[in-house]
Amino acid sequence: MNRRKSREVAMRLLFQTTLNGENLEEVLENLKDVRESEEITKEKDYESVDLKDVDIDYVKRIIKGIEENKEEIDEKIKGNLKNWKIERLSKVDLSILRLCTYELKFEEDIPNRVSVNEAIELAKKYSGEKSATFINGVLGKMI
Repeated sequence: MNRRKSREVAMRLLFQTTLNGENLEEVLENLKDVRESEEITKEKDYESVDLKDVDIDYVKRIIKGIEENKEEIDEKIKGNLKNWKIERLSKVDLSILRLCTYELKFEEDIPNRVSVNEAIELAKKYSGEKSATFINGVLGKMI
């Protein structure tokens, strides 16, 4: 199982639910059928993530954890934004921040630097260098 790919799938699912307002439970039930999010692939051409390399249990735990603790996670993010409002963040950046904030706060077996580095890499891949720098700054204030 590949934790990096699992994080990427979790971020894509968060993005999908944030963008489309989809029901999280339905998305999780259909997780094994998930392929690339259409909204992301329309913007850029990314390789698909083979779900056989993904820790589905980890993805489900992360997604459920974020959903159950969304208010607390969003408050933590808001408290570390400087001259920004959470509503102004791109859906991709918000999804990445929620994922990493959840890991920092609730996944004690993952070193903080690993979570932050993975968030930066996701931002570079899906949002660009400026977003990666921004996300690094926000997360840097949290740790």
